[in-house]
Amino acid sequence: MIFLPRCLGRQIVFGCLALLLGGGLSSTATAVADLPVESLRLPPGFALETVARVPNARAMTRGAGRIVYVGSRDAGRVYAVEFDSAWRHGRARVIASGLELPVGVAWRNGDLYISAVNRILRLEGIDARLDDPPRAKVVFDQLPRENAHGWKFIAFGPDGWLYLAVGAPCNICDPDARYASIFRLRPDGSVLESVARGVRNSVGFDWHPGTGEMWFTDNGRDGLGDDTPPDELNRLVRPGQHFGYPYCHAGTIPDPEFGSGHSCADFESPAIRLGAHVAPLGLRFYRGATFPAAYRGQILIAEHGSWNRSRKAGYRISLVRLEGGRAVAYEPFVTGWLQGESPWGRPADILELPDGSLLVSDDLAGALYRITYTPPRNPTP
Repeated sequence: MIFLPRCLGRQIVFGCLALLLGGGLSSTATAVADLPVESLRLPPGFALETVARVPNARAMTRGAGRIVYVGSRDAGRVYAVEFDSAWRHGRARVIASGLELPVGVAWRNGDLYISAVNRILRLEGIDARLDDPPRAKVVFDQLPRENAHGWKFIAFGPDGWLYLAVGAPCNICDPDARYASIFRLRPDGSVLESVARGVRNSVGFDWHPGTGEMWFTDNGRDGLGDDTPPDELNRLVRPGQHFGYPYCHAGTIPDPEFGSGHSCADFESPAIRLGAHVAPLGLRFYRGATFPAAYRGQILIAEHGSWNRSRKAGYRISLVRLEGGRAVAYEPFVTGWLQGESPWGRPADILELPDGSLLVSDDLAGALYRITYTPPRNPTP
């Protein structure tokens, strides 16, 4: 069936045309050549290339074989991207559409789970049904309906539960316990439990490969200036921890409206402060062996980029270095999506592939990039 997708800007030429002609997106040379990836800067030995075009690409999860599922926000669609044997060319197709902010995707035992504001949906046996996707089944539909921070990152934890974040329905307010929290849901939808509170808007989390502790990003409030408060990287040590919102920000900054009567010492401090308004979204521990040893077990964060600073910040992939299970450094890893004050791309999520390379989604450029590493040749004696 041919349909006309809703696309904006530079996505019209490549995303819409590919869908109309082929029923899906094809990452041919024509489709990827327009993106100025040569302007991106990476550490020595690393390289980045565009491997697929996916309009409004947000969160990612890997299915069976060489299938990657990609959510969206404004596009209202979920995509399946089938890659070649080298993970260099991906063909995307729409497997669900007409959804409300379906940012989050999580794969488990052949089924794809999707977040859509107040609902968690499931496409059963999707890997074998890309050409004829099944009707989505409702797993849970009792989440808040507000669209403000209503898009939800989801992922399965080491315990087999589906974790999801519900953001605050505002910039700054004191909402009830349904909001500003991270929850976990049984895969059958039978039980929903709170695991963290005081989290304004987390759109990315992962679990430490050694300790199993959850680490998550959190986007700080607006309206306090260019450099306040910092966005956060947090670590959940035990269920029920409170990370400060709306009373205290970044561990030490009382909120001018809601901080009275509350001590910042009563809440959890961030594992490390990130840049103010950089909008940290997807977060992944690097578990592979392809990158140099200095990157193994470290955290990579997709910084979507600021809209609310006099000079923009973010629009990059950052690296948080850990020592002894603690965050000790925060530094850039990939930069260049921001040219002066004009961004041409906005990283949204990161996904490690079986060969140790990384996929990065970009919802502004409508693309997936792959980051690889090639060791330097031994010098000639």
